[in-house]
Amino acid sequence: MPGRRKSLAALAMLAAGLLVTTPASAQKRYDPGASDTEIKIGNIMPYSGPASSYGVIGRTEAAFFRMINDQGGINGRKINFISYDDAYSPPKAIEQARKLVESDEVLLIFQALGTPSNSAIMKYMNAKRVPQLFVASGGTKFGDPKNFPWTMGFQPNYQSEGRIYAKYILDKFPNGKIAVFWQNDDAGKDQFKGLKDGLGDKAGMIIADKSYEVSDPSIDSQIVALHDSGADIFFSWAAPKGSAQAIRKVGELGWKPKFFLANTATSIASVLKPAGLAYSKDIISTAYLKDPTDPTWDKDPAVIAWRAFMDKYYPDGDKTNANNLYGYVQAEAMAQVLKQCGDNLTRENVMKQAANLKNFHTDLMLPGIMVNTSPDDYFPIEQMQLMRFNGQVWELFGDVITGEVGHEHGQ
Repeated sequence: MPGRRKSLAALAMLAAGLLVTTPASAQKRYDPGASDTEIKIGNIMPYSGPASSYGVIGRTEAAFFRMINDQGGINGRKINFISYDDAYSPPKAIEQARKLVESDEVLLIFQALGTPSNSAIMKYMNAKRVPQLFVASGGTKFGDPKNFPWTMGFQPNYQSEGRIYAKYILDKFPNGKIAVFWQNDDAGKDQFKGLKDGLGDKAGMIIADKSYEVSDPSIDSQIVALHDSGADIFFSWAAPKGSAQAIRKVGELGWKPKFFLANTATSIASVLKPAGLAYSKDIISTAYLKDPTDPTWDKDPAVIAWRAFMDKYYPDGDKTNANNLYGYVQAEAMAQVLKQCGDNLTRENVMKQAANLKNFHTDLMLPGIMVNTSPDDYFPIEQMQLMRFNGQVWELFGDVITGEVGHEHGQ
């Protein structure tokens, strides 16, 4: 009997345990920044300073989450989007990240902008185990799950972009002489590395390069030196302001190289118009999103819906500025991750879901562009299509090209 009593007691304890654990496994789980009613998302943008033209991205994202909240939120929770200015200054970015994590207690930081700012906060975010998600930079370093499991980019990384251009040049201009103008930071170095790696044993085609600081008031001397090198292919890897100055100077010199422009500086509103549309004609770049200024998409349901969103939620926003469409797509991806989280809104689960996007595609992405991630692949998009500026709008040409970097992270 004592043995039977023991086994009955054990069964009773086991049953009690089951009663406790079964509902618990279905219970809602929260980290700081999440509750039954709210999800707090932090954001850092250069609303002022040398890269302030990117600030519209944060404004679009704020507008997107207002729309989501009007529609009832995500899984019944409203998004509280808290966005601060860092003026594109790494020390200021660290200050704002600390404020968001320690004072505002956000669940995660989403779409902090710029390679320098994200590089500055990366160690802090990983030490705190707070997601630094869908970084607004193509820096290859932001796809390194082994060393920085709490940091993930979204857009095609700069090395992929460089490889895509290299494929095209080797195919079309195998005897070309290349001059490169690049931003002296991780972004510029990354893009340059992608181009060199993509050219492989033909990297000697690069006969000249000059760097600049994002704070430089003028870049004329660098462009003159590159012009004098005798190159017939020119690359500008610079932020919008530097790229606009480069396009204008190349035009003023009467230089007519095959001109390649970084994807991050293709905004007609903030780069090509200030530089001069005539000078911008025939420039080649890459795209992975639909361009709202391209008449091809005028009757596209997704672009029509985006324009209606802009009219209602961000009426001051410029519908010709591709950065406003970029911000919308990033926010769509963030919403997808939060939907996948369900009621398990822990920081760990946010990263788990971000690393489990399977053929995710929003209708504002170009056909054939898919988002795929896994625990050891933190590069969501590695495909792009080439496009050429015709003096009015960008025109896509060729097929979607993949520029996979693999998982060595190019470090």
